[in-house]
Amino acid sequence: MLFRSLIIYSFLGLCVIAADTFTVATFNVENYFLTPFATRKAKTKESRVKVVEAIVSIKPDVLALQEMGRKVALEDLRNRLNQKGSGYSHSLWLSGPDPAIHLAVLSRFPIVGHHSKTNETYLLDGKRFQVSRGFVVVDIQVRRDYIFTLFNAHLKSMRKVVIADQADMRLEEARLLRSLVEKRLKANSNANILLVGDLNDSPSKDPIKNIIGERSLKLVDLRPFEKHGDQAPSSVNTKNFSREVTWTHFYGREDHFSRLDYILASQGMLRELDSSFVHVMDDWGKASDHRPVVARFVVNDR
Repeated sequence: MLFRSLIIYSFLGLCVIAADTFTVATFNVENYFLTPFATRKAKTKESRVKVVEAIVSIKPDVLALQEMGRKVALEDLRNRLNQKGSGYSHSLWLSGPDPAIHLAVLSRFPIVGHHSKTNETYLLDGKRFQVSRGFVVVDIQVRRDYIFTLFNAHLKSMRKVVIADQADMRLEEARLLRSLVEKRLKANSNANILLVGDLNDSPSKDPIKNIIGERSLKLVDLRPFEKHGDQAPSSVNTKNFSREVTWTHFYGREDHFSRLDYILASQGMLRELDSSFVHVMDDWGKASDHRPVVARFVVNDR
């Protein structure tokens, strides 16, 4: 019986690795804490259940998380996913300078390289600052002949702080992040790279433009949108941007919806893109003030 179970599990593992496509999602899970931390409340059971519902419905093979609590909170999420038949064999939890919220990755594929940064610093107005959440940088082996690098980031929020201008802090973090990406692209312009996460700014702002870069080494904003959104270009929009529904974040104080969460792809990774979308579900706000964004790729270097 045990031997038969091992064969079944091995077969299932091979099916995952041999798949023609794989799915990557990024999700800010809004203070996934099991216990309160300073002014941050513990996440309710109802909210955690809703987070799991979202992830299970997406079925991502690789999941980048922001605003994860302590490591035990990540294990709580993994256990809940396991109970729903959506297990992840590989995980990474990053402990950066921020003692409250952290970055994490869940993956069905092996994490074969770990180059994450937790002590990146920048100079602003004569003062030295650390990147609060650090940057996750991991190499993920989807198949024996296909590897991609995942950057997971959560840049400085728009919340004002007394120590410096929040926009300037976010821009400096973005510049550091771009330098890490550019180093890899200069070594191999065809490298498979995805940069995902909560970048806390709109597409036209300097932090996002800096991360994307220019010319042959620029990243491409996949601009995921709701699957049932409008797809035809607007005749009144001079830039010809179609009016799909792309918002990913709700700010209650201002009753404001915006796009803060991104999936950016290198030119090499873009060639494997199959589709991308913003995840839609009923009562999405019970899970988080952010909505997940998702992209599917073909497992084949093109």
